Amino acid sequence: MEKIETALFDFDGVVADTEPIYDQYWNAAAKRYHLNYENFAELIKGSTTQYMLDTYFSGYTPEMKKQVVREAKDFEQQMPLPPMPGVLDFIKTLRAHGIKTGLVTSSEQFKINRASALLHLDSLFDTFVTADDISIGKPDPECYLLGAKRLDSKPAGCIVFEDSLAGIAAGSAAGMRVIGVSGTYPVHTIKDKVYKVITTFEGLTFNDYLSWCK
Repeated sequence: MEKIETALFDFDGVVADTEPIYDQYWNAAAKRYHLNYENFAELIKGSTTQYMLDTYFSGYTPEMKKQVVREAKDFEQQMPLPPMPGVLDFIKTLRAHGIKTGLVTSSEQFKINRASALLHLDSLFDTFVTADDISIGKPDPECYLLGAKRLDSKPAGCIVFEDSLAGIAAGSAAGMRVIGVSGTYPVHTIKDKVYKVITTFEGLTFNDYLSWCK
């Protein structure tokens, strides 16, 4: 068995507690754009902006699509980015024990630049993969395979922390061991799709990490 020495983290709902904030924004935006979806925010979790536009705004004019992107970017430039409880300390613990770490997200680079400044992510991750780096978003495994490649790691030597169904599918398709972070979805929704479910990073130790790598 390949030794698991690389940990790859999604951003929204894993590193940053932003999912409730996005839920409010996108569900309100769906009404504003006259989209007939009861819970639009849930439909697009883990998706890139381009995928969202291609899938749900295909009948809209180019001008309207530009407006959707512009308004979302304006929102992301000022939205709060609170860290998930315990996650920053957990990542520091992994790095102190020699584990390589990467951030793999469907968010665009401008948002991660802002998050890096606020949360000092440059000191927590060895590499970053954003929507700007990939051609196909989650659930395609491209993003996680790129993260592993940049860290000179084999997929079987990587563990993934994900909260969304699309992200879980991407990590699994990449051949990586996936730890589901409950919160965006309840435990019963994701437990049969991941190796292990955690409800919080608070109190987790390096021994917990080792137990998931056996």
